[in-house]
Amino acid sequence: MKSKVAILHTNDLHSHLENFPAIKRFFQTQTAALSQQGYRVLRFDDGDAMDRFDPLTEATNGQGIVQWLNEMHYDAVTIGNNEALTNSHKQLDHLYDHANFPVILDNVLDSKTGQLPHWATTHRDFVLDNGTRLRLLGLTFPYPTFQAMGWTAESVFGTLDRCLQEWAGQYDQLILLSHLGINYDRELAKRYPELKVIIGGHTHHLLAHGEVVQQTLLTAAEKWGHYVGQITFEVDQAGLYQQQAQVFRSTDLPREAGDQAEVAAAEATGHRLLAAQKIARVPQRYQTSLTDDNPLVQLGLQAMMASTNAQAAVLNTGLFLHDLPAGIVNMDQLQQILPHNIHVMKTELWGYDLWRLFQEMEKNKNFLIRFPQKGMGFRGKYFGRLVYAGISYDTEKQQLYWHHELVVPEKRYTIALLDHYEFIPFFPTIGIVGKNQIDFNGNIRTVLAKYLSQEFPLGGGSHGTQSD
Repeated sequence: MKSKVAILHTNDLHSHLENFPAIKRFFQTQTAALSQQGYRVLRFDDGDAMDRFDPLTEATNGQGIVQWLNEMHYDAVTIGNNEALTNSHKQLDHLYDHANFPVILDNVLDSKTGQLPHWATTHRDFVLDNGTRLRLLGLTFPYPTFQAMGWTAESVFGTLDRCLQEWAGQYDQLILLSHLGINYDRELAKRYPELKVIIGGHTHHLLAHGEVVQQTLLTAAEKWGHYVGQITFEVDQAGLYQQQAQVFRSTDLPREAGDQAEVAAAEATGHRLLAAQKIARVPQRYQTSLTDDNPLVQLGLQAMMASTNAQAAVLNTGLFLHDLPAGIVNMDQLQQILPHNIHVMKTELWGYDLWRLFQEMEKNKNFLIRFPQKGMGFRGKYFGRLVYAGISYDTEKQQLYWHHELVVPEKRYTIALLDHYEFIPFFPTIGIVGKNQIDFNGNIRTVLAKYLSQEFPLGGGSHGTQSD
């Protein structure tokens, strides 16, 4: 006898609360409808549910979003890079303190203990009415930067090899929550016939009707709660049958009068909590501009140099979404100005490599001004103009100057950059030869906040900004 199973799934919600009420109601009504049709209904989320662009997420270190996830009554979730790399180790250790769902994760260990984090478990089993044992495991993208946060991200293929060996005979069918991206998912389907369903995410791809790779059904529901995924199949100990995948567009789901008010209340709570964090008393307005050097980007450059103890820095104007007003400045204002999940980075280069880096920047800078940058922690619209501090480039002679002195090829230089520049493809020198040290204790927003608090203390007595 075959059992009928339905899976409702989300991925890459990124704290977009505007779709939560409709999705929550859909989960309830669809679960009831499918149950009446004889399906065992399971509900999963595939990670990156939180994003610090959102004021409630930022103000509560993600715990406010976990409360919303609780209302979805998930049977299991896994983590994405946003949960792991935008929270400190301590914050992630407490992110799921009040969760009503298990976190399934197999390829991340606590670096201190060498063990699975206390908030995670390796799998969850679901025994169906015909005795078939479904096992769920979870994998997230193994960024090298996990190590800097006190976590060890293990090899995806090595982890699966180990799990399959250890779990032999413990399950009948295997389902994977994969926050790895479409390319990884396709490769896993080719290598591991044991994986019958891969519920995907991370690369924000949409598989409206799924994708079958050899014996495995791949699914994904894009991003931000724009879609909800549904998988149905029949199953017994021997295999899965009549597998179907589809998605439901959130804008087509019924809305109720109270939805907007519920979302607005959560956002207002986030704004209120952040606004209570007073930072500095700024004596003048600092304006920004996408296309030109401006006072606010110069303030950001000074903050980066102070944070890294570097004598030069680079920033792009598209990071700054609003002007910095005069008067008392709070974290809510800085959150709106700099909503990005981007860290300050100190990079050491030989002079000839530094010259090559600025050749790359000069080559790309005009193209990048209105380049619609997406992802890699960036939460703005356009990349903007590159602005330098402590360093200048003579376009006619193609010469690079460090504080008005010609850069020496055989000399080492340290410059303040953003980790974002290492991840995007325009400046390969940074990743190839840069000795990069990322500050994971904060981000560009908190670096600016610290600098403002020192330069323009709330009690007055401003030191004024430094000059080159």
